[in-house]
Parts: sequence; C-alpha cells; structure tokens
Amino acid sequence: MTIQISGKLHAIFEAQQITERFRKREFVLELSDNPDYPQYVMFQLANDRCDHIDGFGIGDIVHLEFNLRGREWNSPQGDTKYFNSLDVWKIEKTGSGNNALSGTDEPPPHNDEFLKDVPF
Repeated sequence: MTIQISGKLHAIFEAQQITERFRKREFVLELSDNPDYPQYVMFQLANDRCDHIDGFGIGDIVHLEFNLRGREWNSPQGDTKYFNSLDVWKIEKTGSGNNALSGTDEPPPHNDEFLKDVPF
C-alpha cells in the first residue's frame, strides 16, 4: 500500500545498522491537520535510501511517498506481538523553515503592498 503525505521535519536521527543486511534511518514528521493537536509520526528510510534525507533540515517542509508495512512476531515465551513501519521510498523538499508552505496545496497569502511596487 503506497501512501503520500506532506509535513514538517521535526527530528532526524543517525542511521543504524540493525543486521548485517539491514540498515535504517528514522525521522519524525510533524503533521498539522489540526494545529491545536499536531501529530509527530516516525518514518524510516532503509538500506541504500538512508542517505536520501542528507541535506534536509529540521523545519523543512517535505512530501513523502511511503509504504505501510506490518508484521507478526512470536516471542520465545509464546507471546505474539505486532509491529508497523512506515517505509519511505521517496522524499522531496517542498519548502524550508518559516518561509515554506504549511504542507497544504494552498499558495502563500497574497501581499497587496508588494504588487503596488511592481513596474508593470
């Protein structure tokens, strides 16, 4: 299942070597559909995608395409646990800091004072 979402980078962590063949790098996206209750959601980049977030900074507005993954694990004690992961395969910067779009498709507010000085 592929999902798309936009939001503001809240935290970026170092890459971790989990096993000999699996490396991941986690980051947190702030989702502000309701500004009174922002959501902080952890995503991950895996293996050769870990460096795709290099050059991004806290506060950047990004657009993600990711897969929702889930798995079952049975412990040695016989307990069954379930895990989810949000595996990002594409990340694009759409803005940075306070000058960026809010993560919606709406353009920035119109500035009438600026238009008065335009020479055409």
